[in-house]
Amino acid sequence: AETGCVEFLNQTYYHSVSSLYPDKSEFIEQVKLHQQTMQSLLGCVPVFFENTELLYNNAIAHVIEALGYKGIFMEGVEKVLGEKSPNYVYAAKDCKNLRVLMRNYKLTDDIGFRFSARWWSEWPLTADKYAQWLANTQGYCINIFPDYETFGEHHWPETGIHSFLRHLPEEILKWEHLNMATPTEVVSKYLPVGEIDVPEAKGTVSWADLERDSSGWLGNAMQWAYYTSLRRLEPLVKEAEDEELLRLWRYFQTSDHLYYMYTAGGAPGEVHSYFSPFQSPMDAFVAAHTLIFDFENRLRLATLTANEPFLFYTNVGEENYTGVMAWTLKGFIKALETVDVKAVEFHNMRGDFSSWVQYSLQDNGLAEQLKAISVSKLRGEKLRKALISVVQKRFRNLSQQVQDAVKLF
Repeated sequence: AETGCVEFLNQTYYHSVSSLYPDKSEFIEQVKLHQQTMQSLLGCVPVFFENTELLYNNAIAHVIEALGYKGIFMEGVEKVLGEKSPNYVYAAKDCKNLRVLMRNYKLTDDIGFRFSARWWSEWPLTADKYAQWLANTQGYCINIFPDYETFGEHHWPETGIHSFLRHLPEEILKWEHLNMATPTEVVSKYLPVGEIDVPEAKGTVSWADLERDSSGWLGNAMQWAYYTSLRRLEPLVKEAEDEELLRLWRYFQTSDHLYYMYTAGGAPGEVHSYFSPFQSPMDAFVAAHTLIFDFENRLRLATLTANEPFLFYTNVGEENYTGVMAWTLKGFIKALETVDVKAVEFHNMRGDFSSWVQYSLQDNGLAEQLKAISVSKLRGEKLRKALISVVQKRFRNLSQQVQDAVKLF
């Protein structure tokens, strides 16, 4: 890195598909977490982004620009490019400054997939031959973007892949019009030749499989079931404010879990199976879903989760919604501490707190205590304090009961 010949890209910390969530807050948190880790370990702050599996659409691009990045990589797919070439710099749709670089998947796959394929008409692929292909390719920049596993795992050392990689730089530099550059150097040197439009709805692209879309992770009912179970736990996990629960939930987001559930056949299916530790996609689904159900039960016990959330209003009507919501008894305490006191008075007067606790949390004891407060003459901060005191005491008692019960197993 000190040579200036390489550039570190940022990613999602948990290699997740959080960029596909309708609410991008978790995606943003993971991007920032990865950036902080890069800065801590490597002493650099990346300015170029590569999303998990090169997942890309307009919404993702807007988020990445808002986070201050100069550029982002995406797959150079024909369904987006049309007659255009991937070997140029492009602008992201409706973004002022974000630049898009395209992975040249054909030239990349010549190394990544076909290098050791003896059936390939171009086998064996030598460094000088490949450099000549690059020299004959039109455009400003050719982005060769293989996996690290290409060099030693996908292609074993015996295939000559390491020798190929060792000699490739010198063969490239034999051509006067070829040189190597970092992504930031490329977008600083060349202006965009056009705009890239990738709609979020049914338009997302990636570098996976023949479809090069999101179907590698969200292409069948099992994947959607797991994805839905995962996403609906987010408000509960965030309300818990428990670092261990948050960390575990984020491990469940790793894209590999969904990748192993891929059921389409053919060559893409073989690739998915090659990487999977499971005998079948169904086995992968059963294992992952069983674990996430177990996690959900532990989460609900730890936070005392309601069947429905409590939404805080200052008066009747959607225009009076405060934006504050509580799914758990723990989250309810925090909401009472921070929400506008007008909302506290409004719901207390109507008996909403006791009703929610009774029917959604199914805690009749606490409901009776809250009902008693609702008919009292308490107002303002004194009312808030009384409610918090009662709920906190109940939460501590129930939490202790849960901990005692868990010790029995």
